[in-house]
Amino acid sequence: MKNYTAANIRNIGVFGHGGEGKTTLTEAMLFNAGLLERLGKVENGTTTTDYDPEEVKRTISINCALAPYEWKDVKVNIIDAPGFFDFYGEVTAAMAMADSALIVVGAVSGPVVGTEKAMDMCKKSGKARMIVVNQMDRENANFDKVMNELNEKFGPSVVPIQLPIMEGGKLVGYVDTVHMIAKKYDGKGEKDCDIPANLSARAQEVYEALTEAAAETDEALMEKFFEEGELSREEIISGLNNGILGGDITPVCCCAAQPNIGVCTLMDNLVKYMPPASMAKAPKAVNPKTGDAVEVKQDGKFAAQVIKTVIDQFGKYSILKVYSGVLSADVVPYNTREEKSEKPSAPGIMRGKKVTPVDKLIAGDIGVLSKLQYTATGDTLCDASAPVQFEAIKFPEPCIKLAVSAKKQGEEDKVFAGLNKLLEEDPTMALEKNAETGDMLLCGLGEVHIDVLCAKLKNKTGVEAQISDPRIPYRETIRGTAEAEGKHKKQTGGSGQFGVVNMRFEPLTNGEDFEFVNAIVGGVVPKEYIPAVEKGTREAMKHGVLAGYPMIGVKATLFFGKYHPVDSKEVAFKSAARLAYKEACAKAQPALIEPIYQYNITVPNEYTGAIMGDLSSRRGRVLGMNPCEEGTEVVAEAPLSEMFKYATDLRSMTQARGSFTSQFVRYEDVPAFEAKKIIENAQKEEDEEE
Repeated sequence: MKNYTAANIRNIGVFGHGGEGKTTLTEAMLFNAGLLERLGKVENGTTTTDYDPEEVKRTISINCALAPYEWKDVKVNIIDAPGFFDFYGEVTAAMAMADSALIVVGAVSGPVVGTEKAMDMCKKSGKARMIVVNQMDRENANFDKVMNELNEKFGPSVVPIQLPIMEGGKLVGYVDTVHMIAKKYDGKGEKDCDIPANLSARAQEVYEALTEAAAETDEALMEKFFEEGELSREEIISGLNNGILGGDITPVCCCAAQPNIGVCTLMDNLVKYMPPASMAKAPKAVNPKTGDAVEVKQDGKFAAQVIKTVIDQFGKYSILKVYSGVLSADVVPYNTREEKSEKPSAPGIMRGKKVTPVDKLIAGDIGVLSKLQYTATGDTLCDASAPVQFEAIKFPEPCIKLAVSAKKQGEEDKVFAGLNKLLEEDPTMALEKNAETGDMLLCGLGEVHIDVLCAKLKNKTGVEAQISDPRIPYRETIRGTAEAEGKHKKQTGGSGQFGVVNMRFEPLTNGEDFEFVNAIVGGVVPKEYIPAVEKGTREAMKHGVLAGYPMIGVKATLFFGKYHPVDSKEVAFKSAARLAYKEACAKAQPALIEPIYQYNITVPNEYTGAIMGDLSSRRGRVLGMNPCEEGTEVVAEAPLSEMFKYATDLRSMTQARGSFTSQFVRYEDVPAFEAKKIIENAQKEEDEEE
């Protein structure tokens, strides 16, 4: 691949809903660019960008993958992004790499959730976008219907620059509405033809809309349009480019990727209308030493950000986007987070899983480095003499947590070491230990997301993990007051052990977990043994009297006791306190309590009824509803035990349009019928352990 300037580089992410043909379209582009001898197929697992064993097995994209090619003296870095919502961390990475987006919409399905999400991401990140209506070869394909739906959802700024010519239900050509010419495919390329009579009026209507849209992007063009009523072809294209760059115009093309019809024309349009890398702005950056804002320009010293990490049997690859300067083999990249210099191999470009070394990567380009020792996803690499640190990439937060363990006994260390290594590739996953239950929790964006990670673990390391529902950190407390005497007496021939305590246990109303009160008078329990009583009580409270869960919200008062001048010891008073605790709390109306979380659930308005009904079935309470940009924010409280798979259920209820955040608020009593089941299960587990 020859050297290119930033003006001749296009970084284009391919986004959209799952199953709309993004990977097939990427494959067709690579084939047309002369990089493939034959077109691979997703269903056969032979495409360039779906190379992971799990992608091949499931026939879906799981990772975003690079597919650079050369077309009309332009280098195009295509980034094929997944459409399945469990892998939106990869979509975030693809959007960070891309300067513009190609959003793929099915000619039968029309714009769906994936389309909406891609358009929304482009809007929020200020990225130019083009829509391609794919699968025009399918039965019931309807371009006009799709266009109407696009305009309904996204407004009149979505304008076709192509109209398909259909004969016998097949795509045979198109009308170029910018140049007002028609082309037909002849198997070898395109040939000129007359605009079909049935498309003439529609083409003229679109041409006028495009002209007006182009005029609105520039005052001079607008003035000329008002005076003369028309613009030259060059002025229209210039205006369209301005409108596309600013996100004010979204052009629409059409093609059929599977039979490779219209893909070359799409490739022409991507080069013609999508903004070059030279016009892209670097992310916000600061000087890591001073914290002052820094403007990173392409003609400065080397600076790049690692956007994705790939680990395979050959090592670790860091995919980066160069924002300034040049990265060549003689550059020593400096990691500003770790404050250490790296010694990587020569830079390269990645196409699918294949890495090809290159002499250099210039500002605006995307490439790869291997053998980076300290660098992780999101890190900045730069020239040590001009340190900068780019703003962190905001990946989606994990929203589901499931317990993970080794399938075979004795392989725990291997499983957790393997998972930690895999987590380097995916910032949307985490591994954490619940200190209360002892569960190791694997956190991700959905059940399929977690399942795929476990499958990758088996593929790469040979060890198997198993997933289960996490244990809920229940607690126990008391609702009444009770007193008890704890007596520990032990005589074994030598000095014995003796200690007696009289204690009162009552509910604590100040929100604290435990309060110990020393109410001894007259020295009936010497002061040196008082700490042992408190310690014994605290230790005993780790196991409740109902189901063995920790006891909280208890005030313990030591008000009387006895001791022996020879046999009394700390251990005796600790044991006596434990006995008093068990007897008194069993009489003090013990209760099982559960964690209650607040959920802020954001959904389009049409789903609020379903969400509220579902929350009610989960023992939830709706606290309020607030209007927001996405529709409605439902604020509710619900028990954690009913909600740990809510991410999956919410996605199903809202066609993946809903999202939520959660936070712990308090503990509440478990309903009697639920408490009975929990206590019986705890007793059963205890009996099995014995």
